[in-house]
Amino acid sequence: MFCGTSLIERYTLPEMGDLWTETYKLKTWLQVEIAVCEAQAELGYIPAEAVETIKAKANFDPKRVLEIEAEVRHDMIAFLTNVNEYVGDAGRYIHLGMTSSDVLDTALALQLVASLDVIQSHVDKLIQAIRFQAQQHRDTVMIGRSHGIHAEPITFGFKLAGWLAEVLRHRDRLCQLHREIAVGKISGAVGTYANVDPQIEAITCQNLGLEPDAASTQVISRDRHAQFFNTLALLAASIERFAVEIRNLQRTDVLEVEEFFSKGQKGSSAMPHKRNPIRSERLTGLARLIRGYAMSGLENVALWHERDISHSAVERVALPDACILTHFMLVEITDLVKNLLVYPENMLRNMNVYGGVVFSQRVMLALVEKGMQREDAYAIVQACAHQAWNTPDGDFHRLIASNPTVATHLSPDDVAACFDPRYQLRHLDVIYQRLNI
Repeated sequence: MFCGTSLIERYTLPEMGDLWTETYKLKTWLQVEIAVCEAQAELGYIPAEAVETIKAKANFDPKRVLEIEAEVRHDMIAFLTNVNEYVGDAGRYIHLGMTSSDVLDTALALQLVASLDVIQSHVDKLIQAIRFQAQQHRDTVMIGRSHGIHAEPITFGFKLAGWLAEVLRHRDRLCQLHREIAVGKISGAVGTYANVDPQIEAITCQNLGLEPDAASTQVISRDRHAQFFNTLALLAASIERFAVEIRNLQRTDVLEVEEFFSKGQKGSSAMPHKRNPIRSERLTGLARLIRGYAMSGLENVALWHERDISHSAVERVALPDACILTHFMLVEITDLVKNLLVYPENMLRNMNVYGGVVFSQRVMLALVEKGMQREDAYAIVQACAHQAWNTPDGDFHRLIASNPTVATHLSPDDVAACFDPRYQLRHLDVIYQRLNI
């Protein structure tokens, strides 16, 4: 699902790394410069023939740009110098009335929009993978846990439905972010349009698929970019949550799900039996990096007066890394979910440990329904549950069924009904309907 207009081909999305090469960056710079020239010509500020010459001849050599930059110590001047080596006399119309940030920030918006398109396409793939597994395990009963302790029955599909709802929210956030980040500025030094007609900005942005920034300084305000970082950090945090859940459920004493272990794969150099959740652990670690970049994005918001370049060095590292890492995390978690090994037998075994103590609330409520005071029912059920919990072969079901006070209120059939997980699961269809699973 894509939001807004992108300049890249929808059905031949590049890999994320392709969007953050030096060559791709310079291509976007040239794209902005040519779009401004076209707008200038449309409004009669420069000759149309000059624009045709620029479009025909404009080019750059990344190595040559670096050579020039080593001397002039200014990346935009180095780029423009190299472009003019190709264009010749018509090059005097390039960058007319503009400041470096007009190109840098508008071109960066194109990179970010293209990156979002890649991320959104992979979010959609993750949604499909989770939705499929949720359908497959709609009725796969397992224990729900709170504080890491057995609570009450759920299904594995229900757990996955929660993941799906979360990723759907991320898709909405990415659509909102698409609108916030697809913004350009061609307003000159300190953003006053002193040497460039505002109509040039309007035409340029329209042709590039962007909106003009409502009130830029010499740069586009970095609250937009902070939102970009934070949206990716939120997405990474959810991926981490899923990964941590898989890691916990793969523990030897739980083993309800497991990462796919391929033929020939080794888990440990010392212990041949090991099958470790290495991909989930990797995702957990990468989420920490992206959260760090979110903090960097927030630090970039406060610039001096109309601009400084303290944000620039941060973004040169943080934006490519955050985008590439997010893309990698999405590919990893999607493949992990699609190939996840699920063990329903172990789920049932774990749920019924200690004779089904997890049905304690249902027993207590059944006693209350039969006329017992809640406090009295709680005390009896808790005593039986704790006795079962602390005994190697504890059997809560047997203790409840043999309790004389319970027997005066509940028949054997009543007791048996309390241990049927279908009671706890009877309303899960509501959630599946909400999510259209």
